[in-house]
Amino acid sequence: MLSYISPLYNARTLPLQGRRLVVLGSTGSIGRNVLRVAGENPDSFRVLALAGGDNVELLAEQAALWRPDYLAVRSEESIPELSPRLPSGYSPDIQVGQAAYEGLAALEEADLVVSALMGAAGLAPTVSALRRGKVVALANKESLVLAGDLIRRCCGETGASLLPVDSEHNALFQALAGSNEKEAAKLHLTASGGPFRDKDRAFLRDVTPEQALKHPSWSMGAKISVDSATLMNKGLEIIEAHHLFGADPEHIEVLIHPECIVHSLVEYRDGSTLAQLGLPDMRVPIAYCLSYPHRLEADLPGLDLAARGSLTFLPPDTELFPCLGLAREALRAGPSHQVVLNAANEVAVELFLQRRLSYFGIAEANRKALQEHSSISLNGVEDILSLDREVRERTRRSIRK
Repeated sequence: MLSYISPLYNARTLPLQGRRLVVLGSTGSIGRNVLRVAGENPDSFRVLALAGGDNVELLAEQAALWRPDYLAVRSEESIPELSPRLPSGYSPDIQVGQAAYEGLAALEEADLVVSALMGAAGLAPTVSALRRGKVVALANKESLVLAGDLIRRCCGETGASLLPVDSEHNALFQALAGSNEKEAAKLHLTASGGPFRDKDRAFLRDVTPEQALKHPSWSMGAKISVDSATLMNKGLEIIEAHHLFGADPEHIEVLIHPECIVHSLVEYRDGSTLAQLGLPDMRVPIAYCLSYPHRLEADLPGLDLAARGSLTFLPPDTELFPCLGLAREALRAGPSHQVVLNAANEVAVELFLQRRLSYFGIAEANRKALQEHSSISLNGVEDILSLDREVRERTRRSIRK
């Protein structure tokens, strides 16, 4: 029996034309694709605000094209780089830092907020938007991993709507559309298996960052590519699915599906299974969220199943990819353990990319962090982020030893 995280009335009643978008994380992979979809449907969207990170050059290009009223950058140092790059006569309100992201997420005139900031930094802006009753297209899975219970509570109190951008959860959302949630028996998340799905332990012992970043199907940022290689990405998605759909952990399964055509499946109690299929292109789930409950005309080729031939499904090797099991442990242990796992993993991946930690060291750092933690109560965003900071520092000290 499922219980979706938010009411959907606000999302279903958005205007068909001229939806005003706030894009948090506009210079990242998801943000770029959001603007690409919007650009292919210019009558449907108006960009109200863009928030980037350190890629000032790209943010300036996006701003010149869309002329949003608001821009946000990570630090004051970026403003002297950004301002001269903007077109003559265009003077947006340029804001700075975390407070700016939270403020833009809560803009009264915004119709839809795309939360695509990376990592724990996306939590406070996501919650800020939900507390104002906004429609949020969520591409920041860490928000649900860190604060799923809090987000569910916010949505219930304000009527905010949450739409999942992650391809797997978007697929589940579509496969559940129009169905009675009480009739769903199991959720099946599919995974490509990453670049190492057919490798053995001897190979993985000497894996380099370059090898881990070569995803066979998806073009993604560095952190999520490494998470895909360790299957931590799928572990975090199990936690995300639990919070998003209200599914018990034992009713969420993972299937390795190398072709990346079936993006996830819902098994119903009558034996039926519904799946969402499509090419591995993030514009598909993005477009569905931006236009919900409608569908946009897509500048994408159709799916030719005959040309694709057979589709493969395999169980994951949890001994070779222990991060998947660690995520289930954290989910069973409680909310604070989920914060610990996410924080330790972000640090471990960062150090792996810097060649200061081995590939297997990522899972070991995550396991150690979970073993050293005793459950604590978390009473809001500040508690969550305080624990996140504490675990990051502890993990760094532990690995330096």
